[in-house]
Amino acid sequence: MEINKVLQPEVKPKELYAWAMYDFANSGYTTVVLTTVFSAYFVGVVAQEYAWSTLLLTATLSFSYLLLMLTLPAIGARADRYRRKKSVLFFSSLGCVLATAALAFSGPGYVVWAVIFLLASNYAYGVGEAVIASFLPEIARREALGRVSGWGWGFGYLGGMLTLSLAILIVAGFESRGLGAEFSVPWVMILTASVFLVMSIPALVILRQRHQNQSKTVLSTFMLAQVWQSLKNCAQTHNNLFRLLICGACYHAGIAVVITLSSVYATQVMGFSMSKVMILIFTVNVAAAISAVAFGYIQDRIGHKKALALTLLGWLVMVAIASTTQSVVGFWIAATFAGLCMGSSQSAGRAMVGLLAPEDRLAEMYGLWAFAVQLAAVVGPLAYGAITWFSGGNHRLALGSTAIFFLMGLFSLRFVRFNDTV
Repeated sequence: MEINKVLQPEVKPKELYAWAMYDFANSGYTTVVLTTVFSAYFVGVVAQEYAWSTLLLTATLSFSYLLLMLTLPAIGARADRYRRKKSVLFFSSLGCVLATAALAFSGPGYVVWAVIFLLASNYAYGVGEAVIASFLPEIARREALGRVSGWGWGFGYLGGMLTLSLAILIVAGFESRGLGAEFSVPWVMILTASVFLVMSIPALVILRQRHQNQSKTVLSTFMLAQVWQSLKNCAQTHNNLFRLLICGACYHAGIAVVITLSSVYATQVMGFSMSKVMILIFTVNVAAAISAVAFGYIQDRIGHKKALALTLLGWLVMVAIASTTQSVVGFWIAATFAGLCMGSSQSAGRAMVGLLAPEDRLAEMYGLWAFAVQLAAVVGPLAYGAITWFSGGNHRLALGSTAIFFLMGLFSLRFVRFNDTV
C-alpha cells in the first residue's frame, strides 16, 4: 500500500490522517478570514470611513507577522528541547478559535476591536502552522516529503472550500433578504471558528512527537537573542537551509500579497460583490488543491529546485495577467493561475525544509522557516498598502510590483543545493 511506503517506521496511517486534518481545520481561517471575507469586510465596512483602511489592514497583519518573527524560533527551540510541540499546538489552536469568534462582534466603526482580534487570531494561527509543519519529517520518509506535504496541502484546501461553501450559503441567504455584510459576516466568523475547533481535534489527540533535541546549547531567555542564535547556527551549520530561508522570504512576500489582498483587489478594481469574491476564491482553492497533490509527485520526481523554479515562473505569469487585464474573464484566468501556483509553491517549501532540517531540531528550524515567511508577510502586504496609498489608490500598480518578489526568489534559488550532506 502506497501510504505505508511513504511513512516513517512505526508511524500509522491514522497519524498521517490526523496531521492532514489539521491542514483541513486551519485552512478555513486563511480562506475566509484573511483571503475572502474579513479582509474585504474590514476595508469596506469596519474601517470604511478612513481613506487609509487598506494600509491599516496590512499594518495590522504585518504587526502580527512581526511578532511571529520575533517569537517563533524561541518557541520552536523550547518545544524541541522539552517535547512540548503538542502543548504549543493546543494553545495556539484554541487562541485562534477564540479570537476568530471574537471577530464576529466587529461592525462599522469597531476598528480597535477588529484590529486587536485580527492580530491575535493571525498570530495564533501562525504559531500552529509552524508547529504542525514540524511534524512532517517525523511522519514521512525523506524521499516522499513532497508527496506527503502535497497531500496535506491538498486536504487543507478541501477544508478551506468546505468552510467557504458554508460561508457562501450564509452570505447569499442574507443578501436575498436585502441584508448586507454587517449582518452575515458575524455568522461567518462563528462558522469558521467552529470548523477549526472541531476538525483540529484528531491532530491534538493522535499526533506524537518522536524527536527531542539533546543539545546542551543554552536557550536564550530573550526572544530576540534566541532568534539571532538560531539564525547564526543555521547559517554556520546548515547553510543550504539558510539559503532556502532567504529564497522563501523573497517569494512568500508575493504570495502574502495574493492571500491577504486578493479580495480587496477584486472588490476595489474589478467591482466584485462579496458573494462573487467568495465564488472566485472557491475556484482558486479547487485549483490549489489539485496542484498541491499533483505537484508533490512532480517535486519528488524532478527534484525540489526545478519544481520550485517552475512554480515561481507561474507566479510571474499570474501577476502579469492580473495587473493588466480589464476583463472579468481575464481576471478569472489569473485567479486560476494563482490557485495552481499557490498550492504547489506552499507545499514545495514545507517539504524542502523537511529535507534540509536536522531531525532533532525540527520545530526550531520550522520556526526559522516561519520567521522567513512572516518577514515576507510583513514586507509584501505592507508594500502593497503603501503603494496604493501613495499612488492614490492604484491597486494595479501595487499588484504589478509584486513581480519583484518572485524574481528575487528565482535569483536566490540558484544558490540552494539539495545534494549536499545536511
